[in-house]
Amino acid sequence: MTRNSGRVDYSEIVTRLRAAGCVFAEDEAQLLVESGEPLGPLVARRAAGEPLEHLLGWAEFVGRRFVVAPGVFVPRHRSELLVRLAAGFARAGSVVLDLCCGSGALGATVAAEVPGIELHAADVEPAAVRCARKNVPGAVYEGDLYQPLPSRLRGHVDVLISNVPYVPSGDLRLLPPEARDHEPRTALDGGDDGLALLRRVVAEAPSWLAPGGHVLFETSEQQAKAAAAEARRAGLIARVEHSADLGATVVLGSR
Repeated sequence: MTRNSGRVDYSEIVTRLRAAGCVFAEDEAQLLVESGEPLGPLVARRAAGEPLEHLLGWAEFVGRRFVVAPGVFVPRHRSELLVRLAAGFARAGSVVLDLCCGSGALGATVAAEVPGIELHAADVEPAAVRCARKNVPGAVYEGDLYQPLPSRLRGHVDVLISNVPYVPSGDLRLLPPEARDHEPRTALDGGDDGLALLRRVVAEAPSWLAPGGHVLFETSEQQAKAAAAEARRAGLIARVEHSADLGATVVLGSR
């Protein structure tokens, strides 16, 4: 990337990023320059569709920066609704579990908003677990859903958040290349109807929740009714929350 007398040619970077379809090309160019890494390779990788967060090594979520790495799901702005609702149920001393935690940004944000919680997180992807262990002020486990959790948590989880994948398998090809080509399929693919992982989470949730505990998970607006029905089938009291501003839908199940 050219520099004139030590000055970065921002216009060249912005032009390349804009041509690649980056909507916020100016902001992205500034962040790439500030990263201090060689600009030529960074700009080329971004123009080829690699997520900006993977290039920077961090993602911003609810005003905080969290470590992310290639092959790790990038936290989405819409997940603020899930975190906001979860924080509303948590108190100092509450046991909070972040299942399918990815980078751990959601659980870590709840911990920042509600000091004094006991936070646990788990994910099946080794790369995600490595990132989560840098972000999460609590224990992080590697394994499939509840499988790696210590048995002492059974029946004692006050708030269970799970950003389960909910994209139907047949729709994965419609995702932006940033997600489709660079984030793990396990963080995106929800099975034939998008609810496969959700069913597994809610089926076991009652045995892990404390009396009066809550499980919260994201879904699409179109899937919300069916997702809430799955929570009720598991014996939970379910309701749906929407945020038009965030474009987010969350299902809450209470024991």
